[in-house]
Amino acid sequence: MKNPGDQPPIAILGAGSWGTALALYLARQGQSVRLWNQNKARITTMQTERANNHYLPGHVFPPSLQLTDDLQTAIAQPCDILLAVPSAGFRYLLQALKPIIAPAARIVWVTKGLDAETGDLLHVTAETILGKHAYAILSGPSFASEVAAGLPTAVVIASNDKVFSQDLLKRFNGPLLRVYVSADMKGVEVGGAVKNVIAIATGIADGMRLGANARSALITRGLAEITRLGMALGGHFETFTGLAGVGDLVLTCTDDQSRNRRFGLALGGGKTVAEAEQTIGQVIEGKTNAQIVAALAKKLNVEMPITETVNAVLQSHLTIKEAMQNLLARATKQE
Repeated sequence: MKNPGDQPPIAILGAGSWGTALALYLARQGQSVRLWNQNKARITTMQTERANNHYLPGHVFPPSLQLTDDLQTAIAQPCDILLAVPSAGFRYLLQALKPIIAPAARIVWVTKGLDAETGDLLHVTAETILGKHAYAILSGPSFASEVAAGLPTAVVIASNDKVFSQDLLKRFNGPLLRVYVSADMKGVEVGGAVKNVIAIATGIADGMRLGANARSALITRGLAEITRLGMALGGHFETFTGLAGVGDLVLTCTDDQSRNRRFGLALGGGKTVAEAEQTIGQVIEGKTNAQIVAALAKKLNVEMPITETVNAVLQSHLTIKEAMQNLLARATKQE
């Protein structure tokens, strides 16, 4: 167990499955954790039950995990701040933080996606709204339920600040959570955003029972799309061969714990977009980001046929059958 005095408190903003899982992980090590959610009724329920039975049932909160619906109380200094909200809410949370955040505050996020309003990478949005701070992103192949259950996981932390990066390494690294560090925030963010779109495509193929060969092809060519876009934005090639690239992609595309994959499975099985979304019942980042990623690729003149096809399906421009036929009918070329 880490000495609680080794780290300042951490405010985790967002009490969904991932925010709660990380709060549990850190609090179990004796760290002081403040878990915030704007829904007062949900916070009250969690305080009463000492668990988040809505998202992660059966995991009791340690004593060092505090709950609040007051944002200013959550980020009371000194503390580090972790954002664990869907990409659609990322900008709005930053705007809420702007008038109350301390100049020396350090911010890390686990949000995977692009800014829904501008299409920017999330670190660009953070810098635009909050200005100069130490920023970082924690990403990689990680299901919240497995982290909450204490199963082994490996992730990567990318930051614009070496001191913050090392402090986060000390905070998160342990026998059950292996942490690697990177300076490539752009690459890590692209990997986390686009893999969800590719997971929808592989889910569709599996829902249509197109076989393991088709799934493997979509994952492989999907990785090529992620790499092309990431490098066009200044990411490093090595990032896409690591945890935030191929690691996260394979996990999301092949395991049914992935909401994006299950959403695709439902579409491939004949459900409409609305029906598939209702079946999942939680935010599906790939659906939120498909149009944004496709628009960014077009702007940068980056070829991303799988992403474009998924977006066309979600916008009702193509049927599922037409989409798969279009992908299979593409002209062959050198890999």
